[in-house]
Amino acid sequence: MEFLCLLLKACIVFPRFNFPVFYRMKSDEFRLVFERLSERLRKVLSGNDASHDYWHIDRVLVNTRILLSEEIADAEICLLAALLHDVADYKYHGGDEEIGPRTAAQWLREENLPEEMIGRVVYIIENISFKGGNESALMNAELAVVQDADRLDAIGAVGIARAFSYGGKMGRPFFDPQFPPKLQLSKEEYKKSKAPTINHFYEKLLLLKDLMNTASARRLAEERHQFLLAFLEQWKTETGQSF
Repeated sequence: MEFLCLLLKACIVFPRFNFPVFYRMKSDEFRLVFERLSERLRKVLSGNDASHDYWHIDRVLVNTRILLSEEIADAEICLLAALLHDVADYKYHGGDEEIGPRTAAQWLREENLPEEMIGRVVYIIENISFKGGNESALMNAELAVVQDADRLDAIGAVGIARAFSYGGKMGRPFFDPQFPPKLQLSKEEYKKSKAPTINHFYEKLLLLKDLMNTASARRLAEERHQFLLAFLEQWKTETGQSF
């Protein structure tokens, strides 16, 4: 009983959601760190297209908070990882998969955060990407939440908008029947793909519903998945183009 009392005293109620979360930092201290990192990130991502700008980060943070209202995970770790998961996305840095985790670690050290926290945040950033569906990382509660939060932003109406935004940035056609989708891409094939945007629906977006880690994300993904299918059906009706 004494242990339980101490445990309850160590918990605080996360703003907007009624669930216990363990914090290593005082709430005001964490808020200030988070605000400084957010402002810094806004500047870094200001030149990105809309598929990977700061508003993508903002939506992933919203998704993370929603999932944390139902899932048991360390909120500090999840929120920091969600904030910094695209601080230096390899797609915008010549395919360098190490620059994102390295940059995130540097920023967090500059905030004087404990190395244990930094390591856990960086682990999520190293393993959050889709990689063609070829996941190999050891899953934990925090990676599950943040990965799901990011994937939820890749499907539904927002996912469609992001797909065409990125395709436009890369100069890709909407559709080309000469390049049918490859449904089982290796990690390297996925990274190097220059396929039309509609292919991306079949090669990634339609796969995400069944790759969600948490029960809450699987529930939220269902409606968004149906929206993807409806969009592709409407595309076929209007253009006659389909695979």
